[in-house]
Amino acid sequence: MSDRDGGTGPLLLGVRHHGPGSARAVRAALEAAGPRTVLIEGPPEADALIALAADEDMRPPVALLAHVVDEPGRSAFWPLAEFSPEWVAIRWALEHGVPARFIDLPATHTLAWGREEREDQEQEPSEKGEPGGLPSEPAEAVRIDPLAVLAETAGYDDAERWWEDVIEHRGARDGDAFAPFEVLGEAMGALREAFGTGGHERDLVREAYMRLQVRAAQREFGDDVAVVCGAWHVPALRQRTTVAADRALLKGLPKAKADMTWVPWTHRRLSRMSGYGAGIDSPGWYGHLFGAADRPIERWMTKVARLLRDEDRPVSSAHVIEAVRLADTLAAMRGRPLPGLTETTDAVRAVMCEGSDVPLALVHDRLVVGDVLGEVPAAAPAVPLQRDLDRLQRRLRLKPEAQERELELDLRKENDAGRSRLLHRLRLLGIEWGEPAASRGSTGTFRETWRLRWEPELAVRVAEAGVWGTTVLAAATAKAEADAVGARSLADVTGLAERCLLAELPDALPVVMRILADRAALDADVGHLAQALPALVRSLRYGDVRGTDTEALAEVAAGLAERVFVGLPPACAALDADAAEEMRGHVDAVHGAVGLLGEGEEGEGQGEDSAPQGEVSASRAGIRGRWHGVLRTLSGRDTVPGVVRGRAVRLLLDDGALGQEEAARLMGLVLSPGTEPADAAAWIEGFVGGGSGGGMLLVHDERLLGLVDAWLTGVPGDAFTDVLPLLRRTFSAYEPGVRRTLGELVRRGPGTRESATATASGIPGFASDLDTARADAVLPVLRLLLGPDETVDVEGAGDPSTNDSSTHTNVANENGADDNDLVGVGR
Repeated sequence: MSDRDGGTGPLLLGVRHHGPGSARAVRAALEAAGPRTVLIEGPPEADALIALAADEDMRPPVALLAHVVDEPGRSAFWPLAEFSPEWVAIRWALEHGVPARFIDLPATHTLAWGREEREDQEQEPSEKGEPGGLPSEPAEAVRIDPLAVLAETAGYDDAERWWEDVIEHRGARDGDAFAPFEVLGEAMGALREAFGTGGHERDLVREAYMRLQVRAAQREFGDDVAVVCGAWHVPALRQRTTVAADRALLKGLPKAKADMTWVPWTHRRLSRMSGYGAGIDSPGWYGHLFGAADRPIERWMTKVARLLRDEDRPVSSAHVIEAVRLADTLAAMRGRPLPGLTETTDAVRAVMCEGSDVPLALVHDRLVVGDVLGEVPAAAPAVPLQRDLDRLQRRLRLKPEAQERELELDLRKENDAGRSRLLHRLRLLGIEWGEPAASRGSTGTFRETWRLRWEPELAVRVAEAGVWGTTVLAAATAKAEADAVGARSLADVTGLAERCLLAELPDALPVVMRILADRAALDADVGHLAQALPALVRSLRYGDVRGTDTEALAEVAAGLAERVFVGLPPACAALDADAAEEMRGHVDAVHGAVGLLGEGEEGEGQGEDSAPQGEVSASRAGIRGRWHGVLRTLSGRDTVPGVVRGRAVRLLLDDGALGQEEAARLMGLVLSPGTEPADAAAWIEGFVGGGSGGGMLLVHDERLLGLVDAWLTGVPGDAFTDVLPLLRRTFSAYEPGVRRTLGELVRRGPGTRESATATASGIPGFASDLDTARADAVLPVLRLLLGPDETVDVEGAGDPSTNDSSTHTNVANENGADDNDLVGVGR
């Protein structure tokens, strides 16, 4: 065999995967040799997919995806970028009408190989089967990096820099297109002679298969055969072996039925060692080197300047010129033929980033790595579920993108509601394309915010989910029903019910509800019931937003609430500190759920963007009153831990079911000398802790603050060290301004209600009466915001009698604003 045209044997082109220099050299060698066929390292099952590389809708980076038909999670990728030598070889063959074939070990063996090893690991050594099939590599085997060894031999401490100097920055020497491959082939031969297989034992089987495929091509095309493979394999393909010896290595290989297709890939995924052993650190930089026909450094600096300008960084043309000069100077000082990524990065940091690594990190993320996402044509084979997903993405105008972006949805709009359904259904299927995020605008239930980012691995998740159905709706329905049957806890089932409503799965919901009702009837643990109730009540709200019939869900929620009401007081008795703290969380969760479940009792809305409430069923009527009765029971029982009793009093006070005088009386009883200091401190933690406005309650009610202050100053010294951690935990949750105000009030000392008013009046933001002068001071600003209008008496804005909602609406509408804009100004 020979690497040179006119010699004996096929043309062996040893390359570095994803190397732009190798890619250019491969094209030059193919142009010079003009082979009759091109053989490429890759799975032969993909031969039928090669023609799609010429489709105008195919845009790298892309990858060949192989997965086991009956186990889609077992998969393998063969990524190809625009600057990959294999991709260049495929494109050259298609452009010149030359057959191209893949010659690596078939995926049917590669995928079965991994499964066989996993099964072997689950057995004892004595239980393993007879030797045969693909050789295994011991976990402690040391796999050498050929490029790292060559770089170290040449005196480089960085294999990437050595590769750039030797390959990327040199062209064809003296017009010899084959010289780079001769040099690499000799170097790899010396490495394999010194290190043997270098820990790559499995490559022996792959190389045996490759030799057989090369011989078959030679019988068909003679020696006019070009082979594009990893440089490490070139010495093995030169090796003279017999057909019988190669076939012996392949005897008894395990098999698995596999499907293969093209899938989009990303530059970010190319930057990782993704299991195929060819990850690179700087795919964006390599793509630039491959695509820049001339003056690559100048063009790179221009890209960097444009990116930094888009981020409001002051970068001028002078910066670009100076950065190019500095990169050239650094390359000359370091003895490099041309500036590499190291020199350009140092120049960008010094000139454009003013020595800061913060903007430099942006350059690395956006340009050196990049967020390029490839595309594959619609003609590429795909599982039915993938085709349905593609159809929905086109109809909803929701294009997959590699770069993370935020998507705001208004569920009152049909297209946005469809997007929400799709994203929730995909999450049920384990396809995490979108992740719900907190909305920065409205808090109403009509709003949803998502963070979207498409990763190549999601193609595997889609293939895995294909076992549940041929459409997204059918698959999500089947998956939800299966999850409901296999759910371990009541909270899991209620969470699944919520997700079914969000995804609008009407066929799955009855199954989930039946299982939920059965689980709720059998579960006697109040903690489990309390955990399950909030998700059920949230489901009611989401169901209303989407127009879903949730009557059955409402009945289950009301029944679950009643069981919590009955079982909560006994469950709160005789708890240790940790259990009491957990129970306080359950009480808070139930209180929030009851507040939502009983919203219709008094005709209350759900907020700015809330959905209309229907008639409340009889089982839900008066649910708040019954809950208040449970809280009164908890607040009055000495067997209930102090943190739960204090919390019950606070919740009653917040709901207006308990007066200030009664709350002060209860606090006074707890803080009396007859109560253990630790129990009193726990009561205070439950009453004013939890970050729910307890600090402001003490600021405005000096009686409560005086009670706490008097009790604290009277705690004996030996007990003070026990209650201090509880008090520190309670008051540390307050905002700094609240803590400062409380400190000022305590420093001034307790007083009468009149002195409290006088004290509060001296604090910025508090006054006993409305300060009309301060209110009038904002009128000039309102005129600037809303504009002059003779029909509206803006001067009357300070008068509550003239400041009605219609006046606000008229001002906003005449100035091109809507009600939400006006609400935003008010905030």
